[in-house]
Amino acid sequence: MKQKELIPATVLTGFLGAGKTTLLNRLLSQNHGYKCAIIINEFGAISIDNQLVIGADEEIIELSNGCLCCRVRADLIKCLTNLFQKQKRFDYVLIETTGLADPGPVAQTFGMKDLADKLRLDAVVTVADARHLEKELSDSVEASAQIAFADVILLNKTDLVDQENLDRVEDRIRRMNSLARIHRTQGSEIEFGEILNIKARQISAPFVVPGARKIDLTARRDHAPASGDHRMHREEDHKHHHHDDSVTSIYFREERPLDLPKLEQWLGEVINTLGPTIYRSKGILHIKGQAKRVVFHGVQMMFESAPDRLWNVGEKRESQLVFIGKDLNETKIREGFDACIAK
Repeated sequence: MKQKELIPATVLTGFLGAGKTTLLNRLLSQNHGYKCAIIINEFGAISIDNQLVIGADEEIIELSNGCLCCRVRADLIKCLTNLFQKQKRFDYVLIETTGLADPGPVAQTFGMKDLADKLRLDAVVTVADARHLEKELSDSVEASAQIAFADVILLNKTDLVDQENLDRVEDRIRRMNSLARIHRTQGSEIEFGEILNIKARQISAPFVVPGARKIDLTARRDHAPASGDHRMHREEDHKHHHHDDSVTSIYFREERPLDLPKLEQWLGEVINTLGPTIYRSKGILHIKGQAKRVVFHGVQMMFESAPDRLWNVGEKRESQLVFIGKDLNETKIREGFDACIAK
């Protein structure tokens, strides 16, 4: 019996005024072929497509393009469950969060028992205001979380920032989140194929670290070998980096195979002790004695791993891991990982 395909959901987030609603309007105007259920977690009247204003007494509204609009006034799980109970026909879910929202709890909603057999989180898309993002990151923990949880980041309003400052802002984003795809936009204009049904949260999604611009082979680590290839690879320190961001990306690469029991124990300890501070984790693992790659993907306390494909002939076998989190102790995390290397 063929397994029922889960309905994909995209979470649109971003700080106040960044351009989330503009992005939603653009998506509604594109011929993307989906019948969307749109959930808006905002207070006050919101115009969609310049045709609809949601009133306080309305809950589910049919838009002129055939999409459904649902105003979240209570719990997100209840809202999503109600959509299914009312048997509204839709094949995609778009959730626009309030500008002050931490997307972490929203992302974890899709792992709940009542929804996991119906919906899958496809991606978290964050809209960032290129002109004001640095101040927002300094003033608000929510802005940092929105960057950290993102799979796709629209660096928006680029026409208001010169090239030098734009590069600096993007570099800061990249240091905080080395996994996200970054698109520079004006007026939140982007093709729907770049953000809808991209399967960014599937465990089988390709592991790509677009942020790994240069790898420092002389990583600062007191216990690193004096020579040889078995060193931690990390992103090059930016000489002009003046920000002490509490949210950072840590990128590891290791050619030596890993001991599976030790690795499972270590990852369990990391999740249990650092789970709330590790926003995202992802990696490909080279396990001793296994012909297949093992992939893993974590969102805070939620974690999954599975065997992937066979290593290709001639393919370099190595483990690659990324941790994205707040106030992470890189030295301690690295020491734990090193203890998992097979003897």
